[in-house]
Amino acid sequence: MAEPATAPRYGNRLTTSIVVALFLGIAAGWASHEFFPQSSEGFADAISLLPTAFLRLVKMIIAPLVFATLVVGIAKMGDIRMVGRIGTKTLGWFLFASLVSLTLGLVLVDLLEPGKAMHLAIPPGDASTGFKAGALSLEEFISHTIPTSVIDAMARNEILQIVVFSVFFGIAMAALGESTAIVLTALDGVALIMLRVTGYVMLFAPLAVFGALASTVAKEGLGVIGVYGLFVAEFYLGIVVLWGVLAALGAIFLGPRVLQLVLRVREPVLLAFSTASSEAAYPKTLEELEKFGVSHRIARFVLPVGYSFNLDGSMMYCTFAVMFIAQVYGIEISLPRQITMLAILMLTSKGMAGVPRASLVVIAATLAQFDIPAAGLLLLLGVDHFLDMGRSATNVIGNSIATAVVARWEGQLRPADQPESSGTKFT
Repeated sequence: MAEPATAPRYGNRLTTSIVVALFLGIAAGWASHEFFPQSSEGFADAISLLPTAFLRLVKMIIAPLVFATLVVGIAKMGDIRMVGRIGTKTLGWFLFASLVSLTLGLVLVDLLEPGKAMHLAIPPGDASTGFKAGALSLEEFISHTIPTSVIDAMARNEILQIVVFSVFFGIAMAALGESTAIVLTALDGVALIMLRVTGYVMLFAPLAVFGALASTVAKEGLGVIGVYGLFVAEFYLGIVVLWGVLAALGAIFLGPRVLQLVLRVREPVLLAFSTASSEAAYPKTLEELEKFGVSHRIARFVLPVGYSFNLDGSMMYCTFAVMFIAQVYGIEISLPRQITMLAILMLTSKGMAGVPRASLVVIAATLAQFDIPAAGLLLLLGVDHFLDMGRSATNVIGNSIATAVVARWEGQLRPADQPESSGTKFT
């Protein structure tokens, strides 16, 4: 069987380059907005091609990588009962983490009340947001979850649909056993190749980070942070609290190693933060989890499923943002209705891909269900990119901790005092 795949190693140079690019992008965008306002729009459109190109390269990788790694992870388990056991533990953790994230957002926005404190101008009720405001139906959810064609799902990068097909495919391979060994070897080889391609794509990450920040700041200016400073600050306070809660929950099972894990995934977290896309960090997160000691079969099963069912940062933002808009309009949402909102978001938040602004679609649908003007979404658009950076980074942290915890439950986490090159090897 092929050895675990790793992308080319560049040490801390990539992390340093991303940090430098982040600050340079903010500076370039600010200079364009302040000193060349007439051409700042054109500059923003031109420089935005850099992150667009990078994210397209990442999307090029995601579908074959998720399919290959998830199928291999399931097939290597070999036992259908083991797949069911791990799947139950994984979904159990995801549901609990989702409940914690949504509840935390709800509690914080009720306590801080940023919508009442900021006294923002209310957008006209008939203003267009560009997002679908209709209620999410069960039929739409099923359509978004179950593919009619895996080729179509891969072409559109529908991660949840790819995950559903991959789970069926992997279970079938595990049930057939040795007769599918040649397919397993081939898919393991595909995963090796795609992770190598990932290493090449990551070389363009600093340019993407520079372009993303320069474009956003050139269009909006840093002044928008001043206008929405209270809302942004309180949301990031919530992000910090959520990180602490997730780390504390992880420490129950991982002990002090949870801090080592957070440090281990700092590069993919920074990449997700800088590009506002947790999807961009998926390949690097997978690599770092395996270096941390998570077995290949667990990492390749839990992580891709988490990208559809465990977006902790995005879920916290959903309750925070919906209640913020209600507060701006002076709409009181009773506690029973808030609990109903939380239950609805537990369902509708599943399947959000880790791409920029995906949560706004869920928020728009939720506003419609609670008779909150959808035009209130316009209040968020100016700063949404800056908020998306935080929630994307949080999604990576949440999925990393979840994967390590499930590995620990299954005895598939290499001990801290055992080096990667030791004889014991999880596969």
